[in-house]
Amino acid sequence: MSAARRTPVVLLHALSLDASMWDAQRRALQAVGHPVIVPDQRGFGSVPLGDEPPSLDVVADDLARTLDGLGAGPVLLAGSSLGAYTAMAFLRRHPGRTAGLALLSARATADSPEAKAQRLRFAELVRSEEVRPQLIAGTTPMLAGATTRARRPDLVERLLADAAKADPAALAWAQRAIADRPDSTDTLRAATMPAVVIAGEEDELVGAEESRRTAALLRHGRLVTVPGAGHLQPLETPDRVTRELLGLLDEIGAPAC
Repeated sequence: MSAARRTPVVLLHALSLDASMWDAQRRALQAVGHPVIVPDQRGFGSVPLGDEPPSLDVVADDLARTLDGLGAGPVLLAGSSLGAYTAMAFLRRHPGRTAGLALLSARATADSPEAKAQRLRFAELVRSEEVRPQLIAGTTPMLAGATTRARRPDLVERLLADAAKADPAALAWAQRAIADRPDSTDTLRAATMPAVVIAGEEDELVGAEESRRTAALLRHGRLVTVPGAGHLQPLETPDRVTRELLGLLDEIGAPAC
């Protein structure tokens, strides 16, 4: 078995979703022999929120404990949106544990004051029983690109259902954690592993220029822009994301130049 095939793959989910958003990639990677670790992040899926103050450092340390418990060596770390911000925190707090990096729909910089205020406002409103249904109905469809919204109403309905069943306290906690994240520019500049930044051409939340800047920070990084996809490429264009992860595993296993 090659070095690439032995590399565990960690897939970190986006806000309001859980580990099941990666089901297509998990099945495809496991089918060709890759070990895959797909944790629910705290507050989502089967994992309790706990009482720690909101911080992506807490979530990154949760992941480190999970990997310790599995005896996992360096991993290919892939994260979507919230998961990508967790991945950057993990890089900063646990150096040497990431063999390859895939960042999907995330920016390296901290939030602007305006963006931070919007997240904190969401965190406040989502806990209101009266406001939450309208808030979810108004914001969740933006996670999918225009093509997906037009052609795959079933996926949009799935996103709405997942957001509606998510614990409001967990949604608020995660938004506050993202709002308070530090700038990861220096962390990405220092990264030496093979990396890919995957962007949806129709992403309405993270713009093309943000994705280009993030990819440019990575010494061995490249940008992949996926046509017909918005913010959630693993669900919108699953086969393309799987191909990119397999390509990154090949890069991890290639001899150093």
